Amino acid sequence: MVLLTTIFPGLRKIAIDSVPIWEDDEKPWLILSSEDSGLISQLMRVDDAEDGIFIHPEARIGEFVQIEGPCYIGANAEIRHSAYLRKGSWICEGAVVGHSSEIKNSILLPNSKAPHFNYVGDSILGFGVNIGAGVKLSNVRNDRREVRVALENGEIVDSGLRKLGALIGDNSQLGCNVVTNPGALIIPNSMISPNESVSGWFGVKS
Repeated sequence: MVLLTTIFPGLRKIAIDSVPIWEDDEKPWLILSSEDSGLISQLMRVDDAEDGIFIHPEARIGEFVQIEGPCYIGANAEIRHSAYLRKGSWICEGAVVGHSSEIKNSILLPNSKAPHFNYVGDSILGFGVNIGAGVKLSNVRNDRREVRVALENGEIVDSGLRKLGALIGDNSQLGCNVVTNPGALIIPNSMISPNESVSGWFGVKS
């Protein structure tokens, strides 16, 4: 199993110049690290960025938006009123960051949406993912120890990261006020009911 394309199968058929580059297919969360191959380092090498911030001419930026570089905002992405994009945000084509949502060191793959009062920290939203109003992707353990990740076979592995939110598979839908605990892995096409708390590997084999 290649974990990267198991969770994000849409990566198999997209131009690589419009998304970040993963160097570890079996530990896809490592793109969120501070290594040279990590997200922030890649953002700092984006051509045509101004003060570390690249905004595609076809992106739409609302009023009172706060953007910290390095950051990438792709074509037809929409950043709505009072959104906050912190250092290390990669917002791909057609993705939406909504009113009062906060994104930090995270990737929103094409057409994913964090549209209302969301916190997305050290996380990856797959193609077409929608997270409902008030969804929070928690990225730090209460004891501040390294985040561990549960795989499909039940194995628990060290992530190598002290901050790691959720990896949410393509076309998944999270209801309002869902909270994901650090290191959650959610398989594609998952449906999570409102107000649930999600930990570990989430999904049912087909």
